[in-house]
Amino acid sequence: MKYQPIDSQLFIKNRKNFASKMKSNSLAVFNSNDIYPISADSTMPFQQHRDIFYLSGVDQEESVLVIFPDCPKANHREILFLKETNDHIAVWEGEKLTKEAALKTSGIKTVYWLKDMEKIMFELMTQCDTVYINTNEHYRANVETETREDRFTKWLKERYPAHQVAKSNPILQRLRSVKDPIEIDLMQKACNITEKGIRRLLNFIKPGIWEYEIEAELMHEFLRNRSKGFAYTPIVASGNNANVLHYIQNNQQCQAGELILLDVGAEYANYSSDLTRTIPVSGKYSERQKAVYNAVNRVKNEATKMLVPGTLWADYHVEVGKLMTSELLGLGLLDKADVQNENPDWPAYKKYFMHGTSHHIGLDTHDYGILTEPMQANMVFTVEPGIYIPDEGFGIRLEDDVVIQENGEPFNLMGSIPIEADEIEDIMNS
Repeated sequence: MKYQPIDSQLFIKNRKNFASKMKSNSLAVFNSNDIYPISADSTMPFQQHRDIFYLSGVDQEESVLVIFPDCPKANHREILFLKETNDHIAVWEGEKLTKEAALKTSGIKTVYWLKDMEKIMFELMTQCDTVYINTNEHYRANVETETREDRFTKWLKERYPAHQVAKSNPILQRLRSVKDPIEIDLMQKACNITEKGIRRLLNFIKPGIWEYEIEAELMHEFLRNRSKGFAYTPIVASGNNANVLHYIQNNQQCQAGELILLDVGAEYANYSSDLTRTIPVSGKYSERQKAVYNAVNRVKNEATKMLVPGTLWADYHVEVGKLMTSELLGLGLLDKADVQNENPDWPAYKKYFMHGTSHHIGLDTHDYGILTEPMQANMVFTVEPGIYIPDEGFGIRLEDDVVIQENGEPFNLMGSIPIEADEIEDIMNS
């Protein structure tokens, strides 16, 4: 890993919080992700399953975590199973976690090699009544691939059919959505790396460059600051490409007078940042572009103020819709008749702003969080309104990541990244 070691107290606290929500005499199991093959002997870069990372800090394939708070054997209340390392593996693949290193990373004292897992699991399963399985129940999840977690669940239910089964995900949805100060620190580092990338671009972008060159500049800056790269597939969308919400081809040349919509963010220690800025290729916005830009920025600023404890996500989006409707009327994109005759299920503003304004962010870019429950302090949300005008050849979206505070307005993790149109012009032309 490129990132600096994380204080194991974070993972100790996360396990304690999870264990406190478990049924009596139950255990929970969490698996690492697979390394996915491409073809021949090629594989995709490993990405750790965020749940086992959240609970242990282990960032390695073929790892399993067991939490069993009521186990009769005190040393089996927390167990890590790891792929056995040896000198041969160290030479060919690099150093893997030793038992001593796993303890230092996670705070878990009992570490076994994975080859012993079935035998030890048999003992554990004779001592518990309920087993928590870890299913993916995120509201955006649409997974066709069978995961290592899926295979384990299938094996477990076949081998131990008499046990009750419970779900880890509802517990994790609530725990992971409220960030520990250590987590907020890590997210701030991801945002700071993103800032370095954006400032680099403001001195790089000019007519004639290609979208992929911009992507390359960002990747260079991210890597040199201990990130492994983008937190999600980057969007570098010049001109009308910005009106494709998930444009990721990044293969067009940027022309004078166009805008570039950049939806990009660095990861750090598996934590995401998620930023959008819309920048003039020639270093100056046209009068119309600036009017739309400032309208989006006003909506973003007012929407941010609504992210306070107790706010309901659905109500928040209704209020943001009202703000956007007012701005679109001012820009002449809507008229009063459009609003009076709108379909309540698809309000008039949706013609120009068709996506949501905010989502949870953390270990996942679209992070865990139950959207039907009120917002709480130390949740982190994006704020990302946009106006998309294909007929005029541009789209504008602005986005920051903010931490809900117990009192007062949210804290903007991206507050030092240029966003005002005049400031962006000044930097580009300095």
